[in-house]
Amino acid sequence: MSIAERVLQVEALYNQLELEINTFQEQTKLGCIAGCGKCCNNPDIDASPLEFLPWAYHLYLKGKAETILNQLNATTELTKCYIYQPFSEFEGDKGSCSDYKHRGLICRLFGYGAAGDKYGKLRLVTCKIIKEGQKVNFDQSTISINEGLSVPIFTDYYMNLSQIDFQLGNVVVPINKALKLALEEVLQYYAYRPRSEEHTSELQSLAC
Repeated sequence: MSIAERVLQVEALYNQLELEINTFQEQTKLGCIAGCGKCCNNPDIDASPLEFLPWAYHLYLKGKAETILNQLNATTELTKCYIYQPFSEFEGDKGSCSDYKHRGLICRLFGYGAAGDKYGKLRLVTCKIIKEGQKVNFDQSTISINEGLSVPIFTDYYMNLSQIDFQLGNVVVPINKALKLALEEVLQYYAYRPRSEEHTSELQSLAC
C-alpha cells in the first residue's frame, strides 16, 4: 500500500473519531480549556509513527519534511512535543498545536477516550485539570459511559489504526521519536520513486 493510500485511511479513521468525539462532547459538556497545553508540554507521551503519517506526508508535499527531520535530529533533548508551541518560554503549559489538523491519534483521544480498568469498568483517560475543574460533568460522564453512552475506546481505535499498517502502527515510542520515524518513512518511500501524475497534482493543489 502506498504512502498516500495509508494517509487517506488514517485520515478517514480520524474523521470517524471526530464525529464520535463531537457527539460525546455534546452529551457530556466536557472540553479542554482554551490555551491549555499542559499535556502537550511533555516529551514522554508515547505514540506510534503511523498516527503522524499524515503530518509527515503533508510536510513532504510542501517540501519541508527533510528540513524538519534535520531539526529533530539536531536537537538532542526536546522538553516538549515538537509540534506544540507554547505562548511564551515562561509559560510552557499554555500554548497550542502548531499543526492541529495533522495531530496524532493520542492527541485526539486524550480527554475524550475511555479505557477499561481492572474491574471491567470504563474510565475516561483525561487530565487532572478536567477531572477536578469539571468534576460534576466528569463524574456524570463516568456513570453514563458505563450505562451505555457511546464513547471512543482507546484499544478499538489503536487496533483499527494498526490494521492500516501493522508495523508502523505497533511501534510505540516517545512522541518526538514517532515524529522522526514518520518523516523517515515518507522520505525513504519517495527517495527512489518518480513522482506520479497523482502526486504532482497534490503538490500543485497545495501550492495554490
